[in-house]
Amino acid sequence: LGDIDAQKRKQAVENHYKWVDAAKFLGCTTIRVNAYGQGSAEEVQKAAIEGLSKLGEFAAKTGINVIVENHGGFTSNGEWLASVMKGVNRKNVGTLPDFGNFCIKREGGAQWGAKCIEEYDRYKGVAEMMPFAKGVSAKTHEFDEQGNCIETDYVKMLKVVKDAGFKGYMGIEFEGEKLSEEEGIKKTKALLERVGASLK
Repeated sequence: LGDIDAQKRKQAVENHYKWVDAAKFLGCTTIRVNAYGQGSAEEVQKAAIEGLSKLGEFAAKTGINVIVENHGGFTSNGEWLASVMKGVNRKNVGTLPDFGNFCIKREGGAQWGAKCIEEYDRYKGVAEMMPFAKGVSAKTHEFDEQGNCIETDYVKMLKVVKDAGFKGYMGIEFEGEKLSEEEGIKKTKALLERVGASLK
């Protein structure tokens, strides 16, 4: 949706129409999309604003929200993504802050898989995206002996979420190697409940 080629961007927008219709048919309220594009930060930002605006306009007809997750590249820069949201300025277009996707540069310029060589501050990034959040993705990889997430300070992160006045859904995304998916999800849920209760 952030392709700087106008024709390719138009195609990307139209390719999402069926997902908006499917979401409506299934009784969903929201679809999550990517705002990926290649070019300078300014070029991709301008393209993403246009692509998301067009898709948001279409989705509004059926009452569906369109949300963008920080998902690598420019989108993992909270300030950049917040500026895109300000540019789109639609009630049904927002963000899905993910606690873990803040790699803005990988080895060899790869989008995924390669080693991360530059990371955006996750707490700052989530704080910048929260005013536009229609959901939050609580990501975990590994846990310490006390059941705390190793890579993210959940007390600090949930305080950011709470201070933004967020009252929506929080999804769980476990990407660790040491536990099964089910076990990792249950540990993340327990962590969210424990930290959430301490912040009341």
